[in-house]
Amino acid sequence: MRMNLSKTHKKGYAAVLGLESYASSSVPKELYELVKLRASILNGCSFCTDMHSHDAMAMGIPAAKLFAVAAYNDSPLFSDAERAALRLTDEVTSLDSSRGVSDEVWNDAAEEFSEEEAGNLILAIATINVWNRIAITTQLEPPVRG
Repeated sequence: MRMNLSKTHKKGYAAVLGLESYASSSVPKELYELVKLRASILNGCSFCTDMHSHDAMAMGIPAAKLFAVAAYNDSPLFSDAERAALRLTDEVTSLDSSRGVSDEVWNDAAEEFSEEEAGNLILAIATINVWNRIAITTQLEPPVRG
């Protein structure tokens, strides 16, 4: 690891933890784990992909559903709301500067979530993207599991 921001930049790290605390209490737990896993996969963050897949299994989310996060659009394991949240995760995580989040994805999310829920989901997606960037930049490695 290049540096440990929780030790070298305590105030900034605490601010990110505050955002995490808000997001984790504002989005349903299972949905939040799926969003965190999807964004971490898209960003190529091995530490966060490992963490969130294990956290999700510990919560009781079936392994088959976690494996299917990579192809959620074609999987019968996801509800319409989960698919809308994961599509929003895809577009927020990989923002296309020419169009941002498409109207189609936004409208699907707006059909499934209230304005408050959608706003909380956007903050949750932004939060995992911050964590992914910290972990990737500092070369945080997942634990070796037996």
